[in-house]
Amino acid sequence: MEKIQIYKVYPAIPEPLSFLDDLARNLWWCWNHEAIELFRRIYPAQWEKIGGNPVAFLSSISQSRFESLLNDESFLSHLEQVKIKFDEMMSSASRIEIVDLDPQETIAYLSMEFGLHESLPFFAGGLGILAGDHMKAASNLGIPLTGVGLLFREGYFKQFLDHHGWQQETYPINDVFDLPVRQVMDSSGFELIIEIPGPEGLIRAGVWQLSIGKLKLFLLDTNLPENPKSIQDITARLYASHGEIRLAQEILLGIGGIKALQAMGLFPKICHMNEGHCAFAGLERICILMDSLQVDFPTAVQICKRTGIFTTHTPVAAGHDEFAKALIYPYIKPYAEKFSIPPDELLSWGEPYGTKNTGKFSMVIFGVKFSGYINGVSRLHGQVARRMWQSLWPRRYVDEVPISHVTNGVHISSYLSKNKNSLFERYLASDWFNRLSNPALIARIETIEDADLWHVHELDRSSLIRKCRQLVLAQYERRNASRNKLDELAGLLDHHVLTICFARRFATYKRAGLLLKDIPRLTRLITDEKRPIQLVFAGKAHPNDNEGKNIIKRIADFAKVHDVRYRVAFIENYDINIARYMVQGCDVWLNTPRRPNEACGTSGMKASANGGLNLSILDGWWCEGFKQSRGWCIGNGDPYDDYEYQDDVESQALFNVLENDVIPRFYDRKRGHPPVLWIAMMKEAMKMAISDFSSDRMVREYSTRYYIPAAINFKQLTVNSAAKARELAQTQVRLISLWSRIILSKPTLVTEDDFLVGDTFRVTLKVFLGELTPEEVEVQVYHGKLRATNEFEGSRAENMWLQENLSPGHFLYACTITCADSGRFGYTARVIPKGDEIFSHTPGLITWANGE
Repeated sequence: MEKIQIYKVYPAIPEPLSFLDDLARNLWWCWNHEAIELFRRIYPAQWEKIGGNPVAFLSSISQSRFESLLNDESFLSHLEQVKIKFDEMMSSASRIEIVDLDPQETIAYLSMEFGLHESLPFFAGGLGILAGDHMKAASNLGIPLTGVGLLFREGYFKQFLDHHGWQQETYPINDVFDLPVRQVMDSSGFELIIEIPGPEGLIRAGVWQLSIGKLKLFLLDTNLPENPKSIQDITARLYASHGEIRLAQEILLGIGGIKALQAMGLFPKICHMNEGHCAFAGLERICILMDSLQVDFPTAVQICKRTGIFTTHTPVAAGHDEFAKALIYPYIKPYAEKFSIPPDELLSWGEPYGTKNTGKFSMVIFGVKFSGYINGVSRLHGQVARRMWQSLWPRRYVDEVPISHVTNGVHISSYLSKNKNSLFERYLASDWFNRLSNPALIARIETIEDADLWHVHELDRSSLIRKCRQLVLAQYERRNASRNKLDELAGLLDHHVLTICFARRFATYKRAGLLLKDIPRLTRLITDEKRPIQLVFAGKAHPNDNEGKNIIKRIADFAKVHDVRYRVAFIENYDINIARYMVQGCDVWLNTPRRPNEACGTSGMKASANGGLNLSILDGWWCEGFKQSRGWCIGNGDPYDDYEYQDDVESQALFNVLENDVIPRFYDRKRGHPPVLWIAMMKEAMKMAISDFSSDRMVREYSTRYYIPAAINFKQLTVNSAAKARELAQTQVRLISLWSRIILSKPTLVTEDDFLVGDTFRVTLKVFLGELTPEEVEVQVYHGKLRATNEFEGSRAENMWLQENLSPGHFLYACTITCADSGRFGYTARVIPKGDEIFSHTPGLITWANGE
């Protein structure tokens, strides 16, 4: 059969309405209520049917409807208002300046998934949503950031439940012509093609451009006619389970992503990698630095590290990819040749320091090698990540492992309900969203009339319930349910009942079934005649996770039980659209992860921004957000070795909080008035989420702590033919070759007496540095309180001064310590390299007084 040639016919939108097409192809519309309403009013039923995809929507509108809009003065006025707002956004000045970044230079932001809108199914969970919110906030702030990802033709799966409540998956093909993307062309007007050598030949990929406000997201796509089927399948499904395809996806994202930027004339001056999926970007970036700056490999590494950010998003070991070294070898061999190092040496970059021949290549470890700035995504996750990856910095105490944290935030406008947005415009300011960093403005949420806030919240709850009825009805129609059953669904959920929502990935550690540990008690709460509750669940289990699927089945089975069937709903195929309804309409957002497995968790932030109150385990972001004035905690964050016992304890704690605190407060109404104490908590939750957990705050923090210092580093390292970077590289080679000769004596106190608070004492230390000089090292005393196990607790390092040059290579150092507190203390001493934090944390370059 002849191969079919494809062409697409787009609507002939009249010139006065031409802005509609421009708007449809820039995702700015999806977080602007006026723009959303502009599309919806063209044909409301069709807008809902098509799922809010404006490109596909405009293609479905008849020419006669466009002609009629030309005579609709109200619509034309609305169109002009949105256009003015769009033009103002595009021309607005940057609110954060990244110094020394030219127009053709950018911050490369790489992620395997991007969750921007439900019509773009290129995401699986929290990582994608976070990446999407990061891009939106960066656009709003005017930060010169460029996203890089992959265009998956099948994306992530669509979920449905069979008659038995068991999850099934389908993978519908995404028609690229119905997406707001444009194909990138090269300077000759042909499709831009990126080529990467692979073990089975060249991997060729096209590049698509997606506009997100002021920013661009570039998506690589191997579904090209000239590629063999095995290569085309690289960008078929997100997170392919086949190891070789999964590796090829990460090669394409990292190496191909940087190649694509270079081919488009964009220089990735700063590189932000999200998870190990992007780690291969470091290889290509070093090549670019070597060629553009005419420097050798060690020098390029120094520049790369000081301009690279690596964010780890999960404390769950299974979420960190590892591959067999034999699979990696063909891809990195050309880079080893370019760098003039043995391939085995480059392969060792994917192994913990000091280990060899493990046969495994860790993408996280490899990514860390290229990054001087490393962070987790909440305060607790930072602590967990430091323990998890301590082996990468041997002989370092866990508190000194150079992994920090930037707590995630959410893009408020993408998830705030239209009703509450109108309330904010009335009580705060018409441009409140552009002033999220103004505490005084956000504090004015307190001035919102209780009756007004409660009224709009009840409207949002009713919208959620209507949506649930619509979706559950569709679910049962697909299963060919009886007419009587379909009629019964009209009474699903109650507009006036306390509504508790649980929605997230159904990974087992998230414990979606914790409420089902005591079904009789749960049933009593649901069926209480005076103060009932109702539950809405949603979420997907991984296709290979039968434990997660079984939890979904248990919930689906419980929702069919006669006594509760009108008060419990499981919504299939959880996506951003369903999430919006749930976070906007819930009264309580339930979160029950097994601490400390929740890296951050952002859905609760979205609920709080809408006035939903969190009821959560003290894990992830809730460790920072929780106060009794704005929500509730389940348990005390205690660690458990016996998971079954933990589930029993924490499920009972959950029921206790519901019965004793949550339910009574929600139904505490005086003479028919709204629940005053509940509304006070709603306001506190809204202020907290918008001030402290917005993506605006998050991106500002990334900018001040990482992006701006990285830009400064690049300038300092590359001036004068990269003299500073060359010096760092030479110094590191020298230190590594001579470090093993350093010997420290046992540090000694000038006096052996006990001390009182306020006393001072001197510590001295004899050090042999060999051929190294005092100017190349820091000699430190390390001291602090001791636990009963003689381990440090709250320790710190203080630099010692050179007191005497004893003989060639031998030196006497001293330090004075002040006794600031009472207790049992300990001290030791060490030598580390002198230099910035990145240099001083070079693995292996640390020697302690005990000889390590």
